[in-house]
Amino acid sequence: MGIRMDQNRKPCTRCLLRDMGEEEAYRIFKRYLDSFDEEIRTEKEEYERRLRQCKQCDSLRDGICGKCGCYVEARALLQEGTCPHEEPRW
Repeated sequence: MGIRMDQNRKPCTRCLLRDMGEEEAYRIFKRYLDSFDEEIRTEKEEYERRLRQCKQCDSLRDGICGKCGCYVEARALLQEGTCPHEEPRW
């Protein structure tokens, strides 16, 4: 089942991520990340460093942190975002 769209191309508010294809779900998530104001975002270099650390972590599952349940790509994007491990990796 693909995502249903209205005439304004907004995602259907009654669709669940599980009902969408992975590509469509990521496209919507990317739009969400792109909506973050610049003043709350970390610098690109730091963001990529954080994501590299997350990719090495055993708690990462399908883009979600097993320690806190967040989407790591969103948490790492925030300047004030921190790694939830007892000994934070970033």
